[in-house]
Amino acid sequence: MPDANKNIASLNDTDDPPAIQPAKEKRLLNPIDRISEILFGLIMALTFTCTISVAEADRSEVRDMLIAAIGCNIAWGIVDAVMFILTNLAEKGHDKSILMFVKTTKQSEKARQLIAETLPPVVASVLETQQLEDIRKALYKIPEPGLKTRITMKEMKMAIAIFLLVFLSTIPVALPFAFINDVKSGLRVSNLVAIVLMFISGWLLAKYGGYNKWLMGFTMTLLGVILVGVTIALGG
Repeated sequence: MPDANKNIASLNDTDDPPAIQPAKEKRLLNPIDRISEILFGLIMALTFTCTISVAEADRSEVRDMLIAAIGCNIAWGIVDAVMFILTNLAEKGHDKSILMFVKTTKQSEKARQLIAETLPPVVASVLETQQLEDIRKALYKIPEPGLKTRITMKEMKMAIAIFLLVFLSTIPVALPFAFINDVKSGLRVSNLVAIVLMFISGWLLAKYGGYNKWLMGFTMTLLGVILVGVTIALGG
């Protein structure tokens, strides 16, 4: 009988599909943040290039458009970077206020509820009351200055990375106009480059999230085109 059970267990092990370990991210920004900033930069650049009149535009107008597109993305890159710093400071302040409440309150149930709300939902859903209580007691031992609210060097690097992503995403879209004299041809190449980059962004996003890469690639491209059209229509 033990041999039979062993064989059954062995069979079950071989029948189960191998577990796929999620990729570990060692970069400053996770794929969602990187792709979001790139798409934002692309859409901003396309709102300039797609307003060119291929029948009437001359080289000076194209040059002015390129300067405007690059300048706009530089400005929005700075805004995004600054907002990243400010939102991080706000989150740290909020986390510290939760910690101070947990350390000082006599409402154990409320403290455990706050702790659960700060955890990822999939983690909080499997924790029992005693486990949350153990976390509460562990947080209680953290000294008052234990949670820093200042800006770290890593966060400064992340903010710089955000700026560079928004700014550099303009270059592939604007570059064809710098090398192709014919405005119509330049616009076609520019739009093709943007479409390819949007598709790649959707592909990478699907890879990170475990979705269908082709479907996500085409969906992201379609959404990008729609967003560009809406932005232009609203005067952006």
